[in-house]
Amino acid sequence: MGRDRYKVIQENTPHFITLTVLHWIPVFTRSATVDIIFDSLRFLMNQGLKVHAYVILENHLHLVVQSEQISKDIARFKSFTAKQLIAYLTENNVKTILDQLAFYKKAHKSDRSYQFWQEGMHPEFIQNDAMMRQKIEYIHNNPVKRGYVDKAEHWRYSSARDYAGEIGLLDVCKDW
Repeated sequence: MGRDRYKVIQENTPHFITLTVLHWIPVFTRSATVDIIFDSLRFLMNQGLKVHAYVILENHLHLVVQSEQISKDIARFKSFTAKQLIAYLTENNVKTILDQLAFYKKAHKSDRSYQFWQEGMHPEFIQNDAMMRQKIEYIHNNPVKRGYVDKAEHWRYSSARDYAGEIGLLDVCKDW
């Protein structure tokens, strides 16, 4: 993942990762943009990616994921979703956000007009069950701490519902 100082410690083990929109621009405020994220995750899940927990907020997402090639899967995810999201923003003439994605683009990204994601994914190796529970709790409580909802399971774009015994928007793997 390029210039990222964080590294995947051991493939095929759970990692906590964070993906952030360039310059924290709020893009995931429309269901259509969030659907692009979910569609890409579902595709990768059919290819072997396990999603243990997730939350999508307006400008970033947190995941606990595992696969035989986490780095490669996340690179594919970021590349595909960036193209799809920029296409959506272009088709819907969301000029303000497109202008920001062009303005804040890193100079070395000279092969494109826009940069969607910040570089890296900041993977943290989940070392044990206690750390897994802590990361899942952190993910689920993120919208609560921001004051968006009173209960974690009320946030639509989170696996908190799955862990509360309800049906969520993405089939998460609760076996770890």
